[in-house]
Amino acid sequence: MAENTISLGIIGGSGLYNMAGLTHVEERHIVTPFGAPSDPIVLGTLNGQRVAFLARHGKGHRLTPSEVNYRANIYAFKVLGVQRIVSVSACGSLREEYAPGHIVIPDQIYDTTKGRERTFFGGGLVAHVSVADPFCPQLSPMLGQAVKAAGGTLHMGGAFVTIEGPRFSTKAESHAFRKLGMSLIGMTASPEAFLAREAEICYACMAHVTDYDVWHTSVEPVTVEMVIKTLNANTAIAQQAIVNLLGMLAQTQAPCPCNTALTDALITDRARIPSDVKERLRLLIGRQL
Repeated sequence: MAENTISLGIIGGSGLYNMAGLTHVEERHIVTPFGAPSDPIVLGTLNGQRVAFLARHGKGHRLTPSEVNYRANIYAFKVLGVQRIVSVSACGSLREEYAPGHIVIPDQIYDTTKGRERTFFGGGLVAHVSVADPFCPQLSPMLGQAVKAAGGTLHMGGAFVTIEGPRFSTKAESHAFRKLGMSLIGMTASPEAFLAREAEICYACMAHVTDYDVWHTSVEPVTVEMVIKTLNANTAIAQQAIVNLLGMLAQTQAPCPCNTALTDALITDRARIPSDVKERLRLLIGRQL
């Protein structure tokens, strides 16, 4: 039962929605076929539009990157009728010019995770969704404009390698990723972006560079203190960028290919899809059926 009234969903730290101008705030506990989301979703009105916030790791940062229930998180936004998601993520830089404190809007993902549920499908229904360009080609440049207008030091593009975590990289791993041409390293872009595509929701990432991982010889290796310090310093920029983006979204009604990603993705004979699977995924596949 999608409400179709929420302009934007934001996944990030719980501090993001402690912002001036957010009114009519309420918490929503969403039940999904994939379990509970990381936390209740906080709804509010910002810049005249309804928005939804979700603390990816739960309030108080209780969940490791691999414990996050990515399927439930994305599905809950789908239940609410969210059509666009912005991920606000901490990351390490694998490029000299992407310095701590800078913000990057990546355009690619390199997935090295192993132990995560990364699709809504299975159990009798197979779908092969296209993720050649895993971040939304319409939302990402708009998000970049919003960050720049908020005063952030912005870089557009770059491959975001997702590691399992929760540990940080070894130096050997960090140097190997640099040789592969990766630009950023983090722990949550996958499978979040892929699930958003399966749910036909536009998805873009506002990646906040907190450190140089462990490859840079002239600075200390990454620590939790570094990450928190930089994120706190960038919170105001992230909040203003969200306000700016909402203003842009109010001016655009252009359709996006992300919203029809499943059109030719289902390969299973419709007559052979188990009835319980049809019912569980009806919110996602109702248009195809």
